[in-house]
Amino acid sequence: MGRVTERRKVLRIRDGAVSTRPDTLVAEEPLEIRLDGKPLAITMRTPGDDFALAAGFLVSEGVLATASDLQNIVYCAGATADGTNTYNVVDVKTAPGVTLPDFSLERNVYTSSSCGLCGKASLDAVRTTARWPIADTPPLRVTPELLASLPDRLRSAQRVFDRTGGLHAAALFSEDGELLDTREDVGRHNAVDKLVGRALQNGGLPLSRTILMVSGRASFELAQKAVMAGVPMLAAVSAPSSLAVDLAAETGLTLVGFLRGSSMNVYAGEDRIALQESATPS
Repeated sequence: MGRVTERRKVLRIRDGAVSTRPDTLVAEEPLEIRLDGKPLAITMRTPGDDFALAAGFLVSEGVLATASDLQNIVYCAGATADGTNTYNVVDVKTAPGVTLPDFSLERNVYTSSSCGLCGKASLDAVRTTARWPIADTPPLRVTPELLASLPDRLRSAQRVFDRTGGLHAAALFSEDGELLDTREDVGRHNAVDKLVGRALQNGGLPLSRTILMVSGRASFELAQKAVMAGVPMLAAVSAPSSLAVDLAAETGLTLVGFLRGSSMNVYAGEDRIALQESATPS
């Protein structure tokens, strides 16, 4: 796994028995994202898929929309005083002619592994910068039974979680339930950025016929990233935030929370849930 995991010695206590043993932990390191040579953001992430993470982050920021917008991504050598390459700084070079948004900042944004760009985004900003309005996409209908199968399938694809117990995951499924891609990271929003970035690099945006499934809760940042990538349905095993529900309602995103077993709550976009006639709410 390389730098994805690290080993540490722990004191283990089980039923009164004490022993020492090595334990496998998920690695967490900072990644600085530079845009055309200029520092833009720093996020704490699990090393791996760093170029996809940076590309996905810039999709959610409205910078990139197609693979042709991206010229290249490189690790920055000489990022430290002694000139060594830490592989913790990437520079995203946009293609000639790409117009950058007005970030209105010299910000060195710190994005934590749990909350994304805290306080930066707003409902209006997402609404005005989304390239692929979800409400305009062809209809997608998904049964509750298909949705109920996704958490276990996401969990079974979490290979590093099995070794560490310390990673979030995000997966893209087709409308028929096919697992298209899955990524793990210490932060849910990083895992989503890695998915979206890979889709961008492969010419797969917009993700208009997919379901985004995430471990944990559905924050505003995750809803934002779904909308910016053209994903029509976001499902989470835990609760959404109030702002995530507001954004979903504003943009037409179907938002499903507390997806556990055969139970779920649909907070917005319920028209994409294919209910049997007898199950239609009164």
